[in-house]
Amino acid sequence: MKMQRVVFVLVGLMLLFAGRSSAADVKTDYDRNTNFAQYKTYSWERVQTRDPLMVDRIKSAVNGSLAAKGLTEVPTGGDLSIVAIEVTHNQQTLDTFYNNFGGGRRFGGFGDATTTTETYRVGTLVVDLSDPATKKLVWRGSASDTLSDKSEKNIDNLDKGVVKMFKKFPPDPSKK
Repeated sequence: MKMQRVVFVLVGLMLLFAGRSSAADVKTDYDRNTNFAQYKTYSWERVQTRDPLMVDRIKSAVNGSLAAKGLTEVPTGGDLSIVAIEVTHNQQTLDTFYNNFGGGRRFGGFGDATTTTETYRVGTLVVDLSDPATKKLVWRGSASDTLSDKSEKNIDNLDKGVVKMFKKFPPDPSKK
């Protein structure tokens, strides 16, 4: 009986932490008619965030990923224009744990249930790449992750999320 209780608590904890892993949730999309080979340079249009300390961190992370892909930052007039927006919001999860599971006769009753609410902060970074000549959005990436109370961990997660975001940039032209 005690063993069942321990197993169900451990399974519940695994599910709790599996749903909120440290890997950023990354999504990308792009204009399928765009020839990304034509872009060699980029310029920053703006970075929008509530925390002014994040502006240089976001630029640094994106600059590193684009440099690794062969693009060069220029102060103005780049082939691509970048806008980055960082947003945070609160999110909640409900966690229910059962005790006395399977007690009673054979498959009798579920016993008592305890439900707790956990609130945590989620940060999302959206990066838009536009063609200034056509004034069209050509690529968008977003990365969302749970925020920590520790600045170093948030910076590390930002860097990892941006690397993951630009992993398949520029898009493969054969996969239109």
